[in-house]
Amino acid sequence: MLSSPKNDIPGHERQLDLVFRALGDRTRRKLLARLREKPAMVTELAQPFVISLPAVSRHIRVLESAGLVRRAIDGRVHRCSLNAEPLRSIDAWLAHYRSFWEGALDSLARYAEGRPDHKL
Repeated sequence: MLSSPKNDIPGHERQLDLVFRALGDRTRRKLLARLREKPAMVTELAQPFVISLPAVSRHIRVLESAGLVRRAIDGRVHRCSLNAEPLRSIDAWLAHYRSFWEGALDSLARYAEGRPDHKL
C-alpha cells in the first residue's frame, strides 16, 4: 500500500511532502524567487499577481507550513523572508538519483564520442 495514515509517516518524509507540495505551484515558486532577492511585505509580494491579497496570503501560509518562508509581524505589517533550509531535504532526496543522471550523461558522452560503453 502506497498511502499511509499521517501518523505513520516519519517526520522527514512529512517534511518532504510539505516542501514538494509547496513547490508544486507556479505562484508559490514565483513568490520564493522574489523572496530570494530580499525580504518583502505581503502586499509587495502580491503586486505582480492578478490574484487577490487573501489568495497570496494562502500561498504564503502553504510556504510557511513547509518552512520555506518566515513571517515577522509588526502591527499590521507582515514581512516575509526566505528560509532555504528545507530545500536541503529535497537536495538529499535527489542525491539518491544523481548517480543515475550522471551515469546516463556519461553514457551519452561516450556514445557521442564514438567510444564503446564501458565503465572505468
